[in-house]
Amino acid sequence: MKKVKNNKAIKTTLHAIVASFGVYFCMYAFRKPFTVATYEGIAYFGVDYKILLIIAQVLGYMLSKFIGIKIISEMDSSKRRLYLVGLIFAAEVSLVFFGLVPRPYNIVFMFLNGLPLGMIWGVVFSYLEGRRNTEVLGVVLCSSFIVSSGFVKSIGKYTMEQWNVSEYWMPAVTGALFVLPLLFFAYLLEKIPQPNKKDQRQREKRLPMTGEERKKIMAKFAFPLIIMVFFFVLLTAFRDFRDNFARELWDSLGYQNSSSIYSISEIPIAIAVLLIFSSFGFIKSNKKAFLMYHYIILISAILIGLSTWVFQMGQITPFSWMIFTGFGLYACYVPFNGIFFDRMIATFKIKGNAGFLIYIFDAFGYLGSMGVLLYKNFGLSSLSWVNFFIYGTYVISGVGIIGISTLIIHFKITHKKKITVKPLIISIHEL
Repeated sequence: MKKVKNNKAIKTTLHAIVASFGVYFCMYAFRKPFTVATYEGIAYFGVDYKILLIIAQVLGYMLSKFIGIKIISEMDSSKRRLYLVGLIFAAEVSLVFFGLVPRPYNIVFMFLNGLPLGMIWGVVFSYLEGRRNTEVLGVVLCSSFIVSSGFVKSIGKYTMEQWNVSEYWMPAVTGALFVLPLLFFAYLLEKIPQPNKKDQRQREKRLPMTGEERKKIMAKFAFPLIIMVFFFVLLTAFRDFRDNFARELWDSLGYQNSSSIYSISEIPIAIAVLLIFSSFGFIKSNKKAFLMYHYIILISAILIGLSTWVFQMGQITPFSWMIFTGFGLYACYVPFNGIFFDRMIATFKIKGNAGFLIYIFDAFGYLGSMGVLLYKNFGLSSLSWVNFFIYGTYVISGVGIIGISTLIIHFKITHKKKITVKPLIISIHEL
């Protein structure tokens, strides 16, 4: 009987991995391919056309995150499939109009493309949270956006070079190639069994949240959340910068003629992140796992700054530097996309869901991404892509080391006190 149950659990896990990875991998085909185009020599209002496109999409994506704080936290599980398919359809229609409408008026459709896509993560993660194997599922899901971004850019570049698709139609064509696979994986996602009673006992039952419940959580966790949000703003900004301007960065480093570099460079990062964070599934103690996340993020923040310094000293190659900084950024970034909050909910017995906290962080994170784009274009326009990225890695490393060290000390001090259960939540100051 035990063997049968184990086999069923393994099948459910594999089912969830394939479905969630597939959906989010395909989603990136509707979001990132346009960034591989250069749109060279085009500018409006004194701003590079490509930067205007990225700003427009990030603005839509950011607005979507703020809207998602309410929608995702209150979403009923019966409506998830409708949200998923409808949002992707809206994103692809926007890309079609981006190809149809002449520039610069088509910029607005890049904004409309980002608006629905910002909701996808919360919908997909809602299928995975609150399970004993959420770490494994969450990290696999996160590895999808590490790998998929580079892969869909390679596909987008291929359509332009081999099929003679224009830079304006390439995003819609690339997205269209992934419509059927996405619908298939969305069907599989809907078939994932709900968390069982053992999951709910260990990780807490996940419930839709009211506005009053959201306010109480924010008040109880104000100090740690403010520190983490500030750090996450920088993480998102420079992870997004590295992703959106991958071509410019790689070209500056001497890889102008390689279409595969975007995917090849991300595969080892995805594997390393997957192995590290999926191993957290073996840690049954929620409090121990929650603290361990802090240590991993701290070490990764150190790696970001250290690898940049070694690169500047000429001790490692540009390829190795991009791998190390990429790993450091993603190792810091990935936990805040769900698995960190999943353990936080279980540790403090929060009656709600991870989607609420995810979307608070994402909303401000993409606000930071917008700020970095504007700062690079208007504040430091003369600075090269590589030098700007170097500058950013040192800032992230410094803030991460100080911020996470503070949280570790805070957690250890408060953890000495005995936990007492309250109706809604256990305060972090009562640990």
